[in-house]
Amino acid sequence: MIEKNRKIFLSVKDLVVEYTSDGQKIQAVNGVSFDLEKGRTIGLVGETGAGKTTIAKTILRILPDRAAHVRSGQVLVEGTDLLTLSEEEMRKNRGNLISMVFQDPMTALNPTMRVGEQIKEVIMHHNDISQEEGEKRAGEMLEMVGIPASRYKEYPHQFSGGMKQRVVIAIALACTPDILLADEPTTALDVTIQAQVLDMINDLKKKNNTSMVLITHDLGVVASVCDDVAVVYAGRIVEQGTKDQIFDHPSHPYTIGLFNAIPSMNVDEEYLHPIDGLPPDPSNLPKGCAFHPRCPYATEACRQGEIPEVKTPDGHKCRCVNLDKVKEGGIH
Repeated sequence: MIEKNRKIFLSVKDLVVEYTSDGQKIQAVNGVSFDLEKGRTIGLVGETGAGKTTIAKTILRILPDRAAHVRSGQVLVEGTDLLTLSEEEMRKNRGNLISMVFQDPMTALNPTMRVGEQIKEVIMHHNDISQEEGEKRAGEMLEMVGIPASRYKEYPHQFSGGMKQRVVIAIALACTPDILLADEPTTALDVTIQAQVLDMINDLKKKNNTSMVLITHDLGVVASVCDDVAVVYAGRIVEQGTKDQIFDHPSHPYTIGLFNAIPSMNVDEEYLHPIDGLPPDPSNLPKGCAFHPRCPYATEACRQGEIPEVKTPDGHKCRCVNLDKVKEGGIH
């Protein structure tokens, strides 16, 4: 089992993941690399199907055995590659070292099991304590996420969507993991409850100095929660840097397209500016830059060969061969 300490960090290196479906190879993740320091949050941003959830499931080692294949890459935590651990060793680290808040609280909870028992189950798995102590700690976790401990014996159907999400977060944080993977934790919630849940996650993260990988397509959520941002398109990170770098100086045409699609409160515009076209078929990705069929700045150089990662003037990373052209176009 990996020992925890304050210097722990996550480093994903050259990760390649494929799915097999009806004899076809689905290129889900294509050479993803990023680092996460202790106590910081990185946001993985992109459209549905970009490969964000697959990255998180690979880190936690919960990909479907038959359909998914990790072709290459490393997931390093303090120098230990999680992909090389046995299933027994990995089981000791799930929930304790690294945990995940799943996207849909309606399906993440066991409908036949009391919510308190679901939290206690995680605590008992990783701690040599009595049943009474486990129940006490589970009740404390409910209180920590804003649910009275008196609701310990209730079932998931007795809770609202926002309350269910709080229970899911309590399960994920029950053993104070060093790394939290949060897969669109507020997608199913209304705006008011979203804000409450995000504030709660932020507070708990700061209290435990937890590192977090936040998966989202909402740049507003990124602005309120993240320290760093990685923009994912067709299974590849096309731009990454600090939140300030990405928000102040977006450089990749796809990133600029995401910002352009957000309605401005300061400008009276009749129409939004959506990104033309659809994401590519992952079983048949375009050559060169996968975004080039939708890119207004695409040239012949974009349609062939590997697109290198370059540094922008402010120091963050971007995969684009036409940065000067893109800069002239800018955000609408």
